[in-house]
Amino acid sequence: MSGLLVGAAGMFATMYSTQAILPRLGEDFDVSPSQTGLTISVVVLAVAASGWIWGLASDRYGRKRTLTAASALLAVPTMLVAVAPSYPLFLVFRALQGLCMPGLLIVGVPYVAEVFTPSLGGRAMGLYVAGLFAGGVVGRVGVGLVTAATSWRLALGLLVILPAAGALVMRRTLPEAPLPSRSARAGSAVLGQLRNPRVLRPAVAASALFFTFVSVFSYATFRLEEPPFGYGTGTVSLIFLLWALGVAGPPAGRLADRLGWRRVALLALSSSAAGVLLSLPALIVTLVPALTLVISAMFVGVTAAQLGVSEAGDVDRGVASAVYFTLYYVAGAAAGFLPGLAWQRWEWPGVAGCAGVALAIGFAVLLRSGPRQQSAAL
Repeated sequence: MSGLLVGAAGMFATMYSTQAILPRLGEDFDVSPSQTGLTISVVVLAVAASGWIWGLASDRYGRKRTLTAASALLAVPTMLVAVAPSYPLFLVFRALQGLCMPGLLIVGVPYVAEVFTPSLGGRAMGLYVAGLFAGGVVGRVGVGLVTAATSWRLALGLLVILPAAGALVMRRTLPEAPLPSRSARAGSAVLGQLRNPRVLRPAVAASALFFTFVSVFSYATFRLEEPPFGYGTGTVSLIFLLWALGVAGPPAGRLADRLGWRRVALLALSSSAAGVLLSLPALIVTLVPALTLVISAMFVGVTAAQLGVSEAGDVDRGVASAVYFTLYYVAGAAAGFLPGLAWQRWEWPGVAGCAGVALAIGFAVLLRSGPRQQSAAL
């Protein structure tokens, strides 16, 4: 499984590599906070748009081949981002990164379910999620610290090492997955999974957690550089060390095996809501625990939700994963931009309010689905 973890970590390191340096990008390109948030939004929109292609490709041509090709392709726009001469081109290259990422992210979930979950149970999905977030630590903390010491261009350029190394390691070490079960027609596969509540419910729950996470951590960088905090880029980037809480992934998988993914997801939504409320006072002694709650909820809830998707059926798993991640990353794209508008008008209470609405939607979907699921089980 180590090869997959290397590839996944490399992909996730590039995805949110701009999150810790948004104020620096705003200064160098002379754009507003909400416009800098587009460096995240364009990536996640590209992921959502191209996920269907990668999901169908993995069902048709195999998981390992798709994972390896995507990691190799990701290296090219990762280098181009570092040398972009203008902000529009910077966004174009970020979008190209996003077009490559679903080959790792979306395909990874059915690959883990087919190759590792039979022997490791829910812990396998937890390890996969932990690998993703380990890459997030590198992408955020590493980029922030290198930017503070040198420049953001060097920091982003160094990330090319990760997807390139990931492609090599996966080609040599990944076991082949079983031949995927798929529908005869791609159109029927997509329509079937779009109507499948067993896919949509965990997708909505994970999307709410993801929207909250992206909102809170993206605009916390602006908040921490302003009074009463007044921290520099290097110091602010250290908040992303909280990604080390990704160790919660494997225990969350085991907990979901015992209690069911839905109960664990509801617990995660509750924890995230508590973190948002705790973030409201402008105090570092409450903000750090608040961020801890938000990111811990993300690890736990996403692990549970991905297990929910993997249990939704054995046919067209690549397409089911594409549906899940399309909703997930549309939410993430909105979180890169909409809370920025709220920040410009209401500052942190506006960001917290956006997150609260998303979490309320996640609660409503899961609570409403509970009785139906229980009746179906009877």
